[in-house]
This record gives sequence, C-alpha cells and structure tokens, in this order.
Amino acid sequence: MNVSKTMVGIESAIANFLSDCGIKNPEVRLEKPSDFKRGDAMSSVALKYAKEAGKNPYEFAESICDHLRALKLTGLGRIEAARPGFINISFSLSFFGEALADIVVARADFGRNNFLKGQIWVVEHTSPNPNKAMHLGHLRNNLIGMSLVRLLSWSGAVVTSDAVDNNRGIAIAKLMWGFLEHMRKSPAVPIDIGYWASNQDQWYTPEEKEVLPDIFVTHCYVSGESSFEKDKHIEERVRDFVVLWEKGDPDVRKLWSHVLSYAYEGMERTLSRLGNHWDKVWHEHEHYQRGKRYVEEGLEKGIFKKLEDGAVLTDLVRYGLPDTILLKKDGTSLYITQDIALTALKKSHYGADKLVWVIGPEQSLAMKQLFAVCEQLGIGALRDFTHVAYGYVGLKDKDGGFKKMSSRAGTVVLIDDVIDDVKNKIMERLAAEHDGAGSANLRNLSEKMALAAVKFSVLKPDRTQDIVFDAEQSIETAGDSGIYVLYTYVRTQSILRKKQRTGTSWNEQTIGHEGDVLRQLLYFPEAVKRAREDFSVHHIAHYLLDICSAFNSWYGKEVVLDGSEREDYKLAITESVGSTIRNGLSILGIETVEKI
Repeated sequence: MNVSKTMVGIESAIANFLSDCGIKNPEVRLEKPSDFKRGDAMSSVALKYAKEAGKNPYEFAESICDHLRALKLTGLGRIEAARPGFINISFSLSFFGEALADIVVARADFGRNNFLKGQIWVVEHTSPNPNKAMHLGHLRNNLIGMSLVRLLSWSGAVVTSDAVDNNRGIAIAKLMWGFLEHMRKSPAVPIDIGYWASNQDQWYTPEEKEVLPDIFVTHCYVSGESSFEKDKHIEERVRDFVVLWEKGDPDVRKLWSHVLSYAYEGMERTLSRLGNHWDKVWHEHEHYQRGKRYVEEGLEKGIFKKLEDGAVLTDLVRYGLPDTILLKKDGTSLYITQDIALTALKKSHYGADKLVWVIGPEQSLAMKQLFAVCEQLGIGALRDFTHVAYGYVGLKDKDGGFKKMSSRAGTVVLIDDVIDDVKNKIMERLAAEHDGAGSANLRNLSEKMALAAVKFSVLKPDRTQDIVFDAEQSIETAGDSGIYVLYTYVRTQSILRKKQRTGTSWNEQTIGHEGDVLRQLLYFPEAVKRAREDFSVHHIAHYLLDICSAFNSWYGKEVVLDGSEREDYKLAITESVGSTIRNGLSILGIETVEKI
C-alpha cells in the first residue's frame, strides 16, 4: 500500500462522483482535521459544490459517503457525514500498519513525488546589487528562492537556480569613486583612475582594512554616494565614469572589475555560509543592449506604439494593465527592456518550461507587464511565468510593532550579523550545558543550530506576510522554532542509537497513544503538495511543528525501549518521525544534527 496513492484514490473516487453529479472539473483534497477525534481525514467538497449540484450540503455529504462505502476502497474504515456538510473519514488498522511500513521503506524518499517530472524550471532569486553587503531582506529572498528550488526538485522537476547581477550604471560608478577616494593609503595619493591602474598597492584591500570584502564594498559605496551628493564636481566625475565605461575605457573597466571582485567574493562567502548557491549568474553588462532588438521587433509587428517624442510605449489594454515605456525618447533602455531580453535568453538557454522570479511585492505590476510583453513577442505564454512575491522583513519599533529597514536611516541588519547574534546566544547556552565551551565541535554545532534557527524563523510565516525577526524566539527549545524541531530530531536519533528496528510488519490490534503520531505522518506528502501549489514552504514548517508536538506528547506517555513485543513497532514510529523531520528540514535547507 502507498500512503499517497491510497489518499489520492479516495480523492479521485469523490471527484468522479462529483463529475457524475454535473460538477465540472471538481477539486478534491483530503484535509487534516483540526481534531483527530472527528476522523483521520476530512473533506468539505459537499459544502463547496452543493449549490452547483442543486443539493442540500448535508444530504450531499451523505450521498458521497454512501458512494465511498459502496466502493469498499482498501484502507477505508468509518465514513460519516457531519453538519453542515463535512465528510469525516477514518482509516483501518491495517491501513496504518501498512502506511508505517511504507514510510520505513521510503525513508529519504518519503514525501517525494513526480508531479513535475519531465519539466524544466528556473528560479531566479537573491539578485543583490553588488555595491552593498546583503541584509535581512536578501536573506528572506534567498531562503524562499532556494527552498523553492529544493521543493520543485522534490516534485520531480529539473531545477536551475539563477540570479541577475546589476553590475553597471551610476550606483557602481559611485562605488568606484568611493574606493578611489576613501581607500587611499595616503591623502597624497591622487584620485585618478590612470594612476590607480599603475599603482594599485597604494590603495587598501579588505584584508589590510581587516574587514570582510562585502563590508569593504559597502564602505566604499556609502562614502562614494556621500561625496556624490555633496560635491557637484565629484558628481560630474562619477557620471563621466559611466560614459567612459560605456565606451570601453580600459582603465575604467579595470577599476570596475577590481571593485566588483570584492563584491562577488562577499556574496559567495555569505551564500556558502547559508549552504545555498546560484547555478548561473546573468551579468547585466552582457545582455542589457539586446532588449532594443525586441522593441524594434515589436514596433515592426505593431505590438508597441512610438510616441511623438520618439519614446516607445506598450499596448497592454487587453491584459487589463497600464502601459509602460520600453525605450526613452533618447533611445536608452529601461529595466523592462533588459528583462525582456533576459527572459528570452533564459527560455532558449535552459529550454525552460517554467520561469520563476522571487522578487519583492513592489515589483508586482512591473512583472505582470513584463510577462504580458513577452507573450506578445512570442517569447512565452503567461502560464510559463510566475512572480513569487514575499513580505518585508522589519525590525521591532519601540512599541513592539513592525519597522521597515532603511539604508538611509542606518537601520539595515546584515545577514552575517543576524547569524552571528543567534550563534552567540546558542554558544552561551551550550557553554552552560557542556564542557569545552570554546571547542571547535561546539562552535561548529552552534553554527549549524544558528542557521537552523534563522532559516526556520524566516520560512515559518506565509511568504506574503511581513515579519519581524526575533532572535530570542528563534532559539526557543519548546515552541515554534527550528531549535525545537532539531531537539525533537535528536531525540529520535538518540533512541535509535540505543536499539535498531528489526522488522517491517506489525500486528497491532488497537491504536493507543501513538495514534496522533501515525495520523500526522500521513500528511507530510500533503504538506509538500500544498507548499508546491502555493510556492510557500511555510506549510512544511508548520507540519514539522505538528509532527514534533505529536511525537513529544507520545514520548512523554510511552516507553519506547520497553523490551515488549511492541518495541519494534514503536521503534518504527520513532524512525519514521526522524526521517520525516529530516526530509522536511532538507526542503527548508536546514542541516540536521545527531547530538546536542
């Protein structure tokens, strides 16, 4: 028996009945009850479709129950209708026994599915501008993006993770100026690109400043922006950098490459610490001119409109979207122009079926306009493109409410600072519990636990919610935290180290305290499915909290290693919970630990 197939079979049987009642394309899902006393699964389809079927909801639910009973599906036990129109389903004892055996055998594959098998997906995420260190906002983007990469892979897709490097323009020119002016080893050193090109040792490196490369870059940019704002002469020189870069001036390009190398080093170090990656990075300077060709093509086909002043405008009336400029009157491109070219490049480079962009909600309209234009140009259909927006990450204000981060106000919190703060708190706790507080093993454990705490805290809320990161809450050992989940996993492994299971079949006559654990185990595949459908792994995070709560409650009432004939059965439950937690955490990008 396969857990997912059995539940899908019940869903299909209900869907077929609804179709026979005249319901077009019914959607049926067995849901986890809020209280297992009502049953092991429930469905609200009678309430949902009663009006369309011209039926009373409760009577419609009873008809569906009668249909299911008549089919005598394997694994089904009691089936009851409940007012005002719910269907409560209980499974048989044999179903739970065979389901447990399935999970034991599946282990690392429990929860995997082939729903997206044969499809190629590309997820663009965490495209930070290379002039500042990455902050909490980038962290949420990165964790959501990489969790989707893993989630889609769990559903059978071939998934590529990529990013866009906005490595040209005035912001980068300010970074270059900040380096030239403020990283000189002596005020006597001239602020001149040509001089720098021949005398690079007269400027500091991050190592010499004893700062991380991304912090070094941030200092350069902030200094350069300050000088740009205060001095008109410096503003002119910085803008001249942009012009010279466009012309391919060798010294300007050399300095540009030099300062960006520090930015890239910082990004890679942060990504490596998080255990995340990009498979490919698209550098803006390599494709930004290509968009103009698509605009010309659109004009030739009558898709776009040229205004009297020479600017080019979209025509998105049939999409119900406001129009937007694609080319300025002077012929220069905008971000959407570049994005059109990059979308076409992605489709051809990857042979992608689906492209996903993990980008903040402020870009929702721009993304809709991009998708519409790409459909008009034949680059892809609207269904090929998905914008995954996410809420803001803020700080606590003086009243405990939400306060948005601001670079100008100096309230941005860097990723490394967040992780280090949580890590130090964990180190203090572990130092009080273990000898050798300064040992490498303890520092390594604290790093893993800190990453678990931070990642879980960011991924637990629905991705569309604004969140306030709370370092103290993230490390709670009894509550809604990644540390709580890790402790539960460690508990399962501690039991299994003492004694291993020896069989895969059980002859249980009743279900006792372990009932809620067994029922929770059934719903991991459903959590994976819902996460995929909503592009939000918060479903998996909340599922992990539920299974951990059920297991810890059972563990408090039951002696697993009691030497009884049920011991193997209880070890199988423990093993299944451990592997399910490990699988769920792996989708979230969280590494398990064996001991704490």
